[in-house]
Amino acid sequence: MDSKFSKPRWITGGAVLLALIGCGSGTQRQASKESVGVTAATPETTLQIPTLEGTNASIDQYKGKVVLVNFWATWCAPCRIEIPWLIEFNQKYGPRGLVILGVAMINERNKVVQPYVLNQRFDVNGHSEAMNYQILLGDTKVADKFGGILGMPTSMLYSRDGKKIKAIVGLINHDDLSKTLESQL
Repeated sequence: MDSKFSKPRWITGGAVLLALIGCGSGTQRQASKESVGVTAATPETTLQIPTLEGTNASIDQYKGKVVLVNFWATWCAPCRIEIPWLIEFNQKYGPRGLVILGVAMINERNKVVQPYVLNQRFDVNGHSEAMNYQILLGDTKVADKFGGILGMPTSMLYSRDGKKIKAIVGLINHDDLSKTLESQL
């Protein structure tokens, strides 16, 4: 077979695409991987999302802080890659006003998420660390309120006044996000 698109190339391309855009199918197609300077009205900031502890949380309750909302799942490989970075960001920037909300997108909900959060440890700069940021329990209805997500992970950054300033579909770029957080804090 003398085809321009051989099977190994197609498989390699598919693997690269998965790494770039993340896991799963989302609720809305988006034109680009990253949006910067998004300042439209954000009604999702008032949405009450269940927490692992059985209460509710919303972005609005963190007015005056920079909020990073990260949609993830326990089965998502790119999500597991960025969890140590989120732990690191929370350690470094939490005292300066960063709040990270991890929205677990999973059908089994708390039955799977809570044991994962309690038992899983991640290598953060040579140290074994647990997830140190608030975990919320999301579903497609929650994702739809945020404008839908293409796949996981998907992250959205909100300024101290609650405006969405950045959306990232797929694996975050550690250095770029660190620079953005530095500029906001």
